[in-house]
Amino acid sequence: MNEPYWLDSRMERDIDGYTAAQGGWRLHYEQLSEGTFEGRLQSARLPGITLLREDINVATRQRGRLALGTYGFATPLQPTTGLYFNGHAVGSHGIMCGKGDEVDLRTPPSFTLLALMVERELLAPLWERMYHKPLVAWLEHKLVLDAEPHKAAALRELHLAALRQVSALSASGTPATALLSLRDDLLIEWMEALPSVVDLTELPSIERRKRLVDRACEMMLESPDEPLSMLALCQRLGVSRRKLNYCFQDVLGTSPLKYLRTLRLNGVHRALRHAPPQASVQDIAAHWGFWHGSQFAVDYRKQFGEKPSDTLRRGLGNRNTHQIDAC
Repeated sequence: MNEPYWLDSRMERDIDGYTAAQGGWRLHYEQLSEGTFEGRLQSARLPGITLLREDINVATRQRGRLALGTYGFATPLQPTTGLYFNGHAVGSHGIMCGKGDEVDLRTPPSFTLLALMVERELLAPLWERMYHKPLVAWLEHKLVLDAEPHKAAALRELHLAALRQVSALSASGTPATALLSLRDDLLIEWMEALPSVVDLTELPSIERRKRLVDRACEMMLESPDEPLSMLALCQRLGVSRRKLNYCFQDVLGTSPLKYLRTLRLNGVHRALRHAPPQASVQDIAAHWGFWHGSQFAVDYRKQFGEKPSDTLRRGLGNRNTHQIDAC
């Protein structure tokens, strides 16, 4: 077992830079609440698993996929509200779990997530040895399972201790084999925190609501310069406005109108960060359906903590620096 291990800790004040720092995971972040973004990610790689702690000061929606052939397990560090995982509301002792092929996480402001990614080649045989049966089929879905409070507390404590221990051993040059016991203890703690009985009766309706919300989001962004009215959106989806609102509240904890406006502001923010030298704030804002310049500037500054012109200038400055460095 000579597989290398590593520890990484980084802090970013740019949401795109934070996303890019996550290596092989294909995740896309949207900022949903107001304020200047600040995210810190601490991750450790042991043979067969990756454990992490994520601290973000603003509400986000995180969508995408993890590494192929992995399963994910995650839980909030502190009691929280406004946390949703693939359409499921997550309680203070909830464990989010499932195959890593699709992740959709809506986090509240000032939130800390503890998570573990496990390769199937490690998880499946360990599960069979522990429970004398194949890896459970429900892990192919995205679920939220309520752990007993004392088990959730023990899990969080061990997870944080493991991150500290990997940090200490990494600094001392300890070989990876010395960490196998720590890895196994942590993985077993996560598995043992899962309830013995899993009820899937509500899963089909949760998945239907999420599919409706996902389709609505796609339609919202088809023509960002001409945002759909709620009436037109409901007509295209074939649902009532009441049902659409209900599904958005259930899946994302917000209304369709508010979410659409936030998506468009994020679109402007991202476009300003990557705009060509000749681009203007007005043109980019208009492309995303913001035609009233003064109100847009107020809303943008409230959402991201800076003027749109500052974002544009900072993006151009970063690219110029990279070009100079490459010369």
